[in-house]
Amino acid sequence: MPAEVQLRDPEKALVVDDHPLFCDALTLTLQSIADFQEIRTAGTLEQALEVMAQDSAIGLIVLDLNLPDVNGLDGLVRLRNAAPRAAILVASSMADNGMISHALKAGADGFVPKHSQRSVFRRAFEAVTSGRSFVPDGFIDPTGGQSSEPDDALARLASLTNQQARILHLICEGKLNKQIAFDLSIAETTVKAHVTAIMRKLGVHSRTQAVLVAQEARFSNAADNGFRKDLPTGM
Repeated sequence: MPAEVQLRDPEKALVVDDHPLFCDALTLTLQSIADFQEIRTAGTLEQALEVMAQDSAIGLIVLDLNLPDVNGLDGLVRLRNAAPRAAILVASSMADNGMISHALKAGADGFVPKHSQRSVFRRAFEAVTSGRSFVPDGFIDPTGGQSSEPDDALARLASLTNQQARILHLICEGKLNKQIAFDLSIAETTVKAHVTAIMRKLGVHSRTQAVLVAQEARFSNAADNGFRKDLPTGM
């Protein structure tokens, strides 16, 4: 969310998490801390993108990093591109200092560990909806505020369109152009054109190098350290 943009009591929110019980708990939490007209939910990134395309009035997004159709910071980068003016609050059980730092630099406005009390979500909501960032108590930026290779990779990934990001995700899974074309219901020549554009934007000359850039940013392998679907306490 640009620093000059300040939200005031967003009327609509979106919770993105594939765990129905956690979606319900977060919805109840948001209802208890703000007077939302509507709180919608999505279980995948694609569903979230569809919701955002249909309703630009959504001012707050609560996002889990680990979704069925994306891993790690992939979904965050794509959702930030699709919703540049919304406040994005990441709620994840993967809450080490490195992940928090990369999430903020990938476009999140705040980060709340999933095991947090309701009061922490309230503080996070108040911060991000007033244009301030939020991090959990005890957070220390491991980079000291300096840029790093993952940050540079994230900046390059952020330049991809949503379709290009989908294709890169499939490339990271080892799929060939023909398989990608089938999965996305597009022509193989279209896939090839996108792959060329992806490599140009990432500043690489091969698919392997593109995958390495993605991995540097934890774009496709952030979940390797193990995400848990824990319900936050106090909800």
